[in-house]
Amino acid sequence: MSDDENDKEFRKIIDSFIHLANQYIDTVPRENVGMALLYAAARFNSFVIASHAQDVGKFDADRPAAFDFFTSEYQRMLNENLDDYRKAYERGKYADFMKQ
Repeated sequence: MSDDENDKEFRKIIDSFIHLANQYIDTVPRENVGMALLYAAARFNSFVIASHAQDVGKFDADRPAAFDFFTSEYQRMLNENLDDYRKAYERGKYADFMKQ
């Protein structure tokens, strides 16, 4: 698969998760929806790490690197998205984000 195809697939999956999360916004506080997404990501990524380990020794050995990888990626992604919202404020377009 090309980088462009991978990016399209990645974005499609992201959009499907956001679409599902948005279905809860009218009935559940958005903070709870966000925390549920964060917990689901932690749970699924823990499964991914465990599925690559042949035994508990390998799992324990991989854990620190996995922790560092996922926490640094989350920080990078959160910072990137906060920057996007900051730019929306600057352009007076914050209301557009609230409609999504």
